[in-house]
Amino acid sequence: MNRPVSLRLASSFRNRMILIFFMIIIVPFLLFAYYAHIKAIEGISNANMTASVNYLEQSRNNFENYLKTMNDQVNDMIGNKKLQSLLALPPGSSADDSFTLNLVSLIYQYTSTIDAFRIHVYPIDPSKYPEYMSTIGESEDVKNEPWFRKSLNTVSPTWRLSMPKKGEFERPLLTYIKRFSGLYDQIPRGIIATDLSEDQLKRFFAPSGGMVDHKVLLLDEKGTVVYDSGANEWTGRPFPSEKVVQPIVSGAQGAQTISIGGTKYLATYVRMNSYPWVIASLTPLNELTGTIEEINRLLIIFLVIYLLCCVGVVLYITAYFTQPIVRLVRYMRRLEAGNLQQDIPNSTRHDEVGWLYRGYGSLLRRIEGLIEDASLAERQKKELEFQVLSHQINPHFLYNTLESIRWKAENHGRSDISEMVSALGNLLRLSLNQGKEITTLGREIEQVKAYVQIEQARMGQTIRILYSVDSDLKDVPFIRLLLQPLVENAIQHSIRDNFEHGKILLSARKEDDELVVDLIDNGSGIPPEVLEKLEHNANPLGQSAEGAKGVGLRNVNDRLKLYFGDNCKLRIETSIAGTRITLRHPVLKEEELGQRK
Repeated sequence: MNRPVSLRLASSFRNRMILIFFMIIIVPFLLFAYYAHIKAIEGISNANMTASVNYLEQSRNNFENYLKTMNDQVNDMIGNKKLQSLLALPPGSSADDSFTLNLVSLIYQYTSTIDAFRIHVYPIDPSKYPEYMSTIGESEDVKNEPWFRKSLNTVSPTWRLSMPKKGEFERPLLTYIKRFSGLYDQIPRGIIATDLSEDQLKRFFAPSGGMVDHKVLLLDEKGTVVYDSGANEWTGRPFPSEKVVQPIVSGAQGAQTISIGGTKYLATYVRMNSYPWVIASLTPLNELTGTIEEINRLLIIFLVIYLLCCVGVVLYITAYFTQPIVRLVRYMRRLEAGNLQQDIPNSTRHDEVGWLYRGYGSLLRRIEGLIEDASLAERQKKELEFQVLSHQINPHFLYNTLESIRWKAENHGRSDISEMVSALGNLLRLSLNQGKEITTLGREIEQVKAYVQIEQARMGQTIRILYSVDSDLKDVPFIRLLLQPLVENAIQHSIRDNFEHGKILLSARKEDDELVVDLIDNGSGIPPEVLEKLEHNANPLGQSAEGAKGVGLRNVNDRLKLYFGDNCKLRIETSIAGTRITLRHPVLKEEELGQRK
């Protein structure tokens, strides 16, 4: 089961060293730098917020005093009896010709006493005074404008923001509008509109000259900017940050950090006491933290140098200590996988790493020597076992054959005795193979045929056996005494009780680098207990040769496993309808033939 990548990385000694070094040295330094940066910005922001709120409160008090004074001045103008009498005359009277001149002169007289940019006085019905409206530059339709109708319907003063028309060189005007009535009655006389230009407002809402892009704003109850100290950039528009409009226009005072157009600002605001307005100050954070940024740059430079030094230390530790250990672990894993042909570098170091390399090299050479000794002992053991197995087959067969020859000689006097003796001699010659372990597939087939001929003569029954072997395979090297025991087992234990219908098929073919030999019979099959004992490498019925079932199978199976391993053991398929035994024999190469002769 594969472990996750994180666990494999953490299990490495080198990676753990780097991780521990990073956690002990780098992480605390970064955390401290981050904490110091946050606290520095927080302290500067709090100090600026306190100063900004104090400044806004002072501006609010001054502006409210100014508006109170202006309102008193407007009330003084409203109380002028001449103004009252002029607006009390019905339009079209005998005094109408002098109405315009007298009213304009009166307004001009009060313009110097009222601290405002401009003053307009409107009759209740401007359409009835066309000459006057034309003189002051206003349209008679002003009575239909929303601000005019709103002023007619309320006794409280109202405010209006006038934005300049496109193409005209004008400035926004903030107008104080107040409806007034007669001194001795409640009949409306007219409306006074007092215009405040940015020059009047700038005296109370001037930004700090030491900060770039610092703004002071005046917002109405809807969050619309009615004055912007930054060249009226936002005047007449909603405050750019909608998420802070509500707390600004509904709260008494406060501060928060907002982002507008990708720039972060410290926003402080106070609400006016007598008017539904809010005074807000926007200070760019980069102006507040400019010094901090310089410190941060120096800190980053120091941190980079510090990191480079740390990386250098890590690389030194890795190259001089952990990397040699990693290579040694790689050699050990190869050894664990069975690879002994490794070129271990000779370390001249005199520390623990050098001792590890020299000790591992010595251990590897010792293992190679032990394996060579074990291999030699195993070969000797196989040769002895082969001799024992070979002698385990021949006495039983020779004894039965000689007994058959003697029996026929005494009881029958048959002429076929000479044929049996000839076949026996041929069988002995092929079996001995001049003492060599390797024969050919063709000679093995001849040995089988000689054995079958002897069995037919001994039993007096015809053994029906078919051979299907390509002539090209007859010269292929083959371990001796593999096929005859299998054929003997098939005759003795499969078809002996039914020679009339019993059949044996011996076939051979080549698959890749192996010879595949199949022996098929239609006998009654091999008992399960014999196959089980064969699988456990046991003599099925003890050491008795007489009537022992599976001795030949076991001997052939053991020899195949001794020479070629478990992959080449016999494959047996058996049932009541017959048995199929498959033998796989590798095609031996020249160097292997030299080792096995």
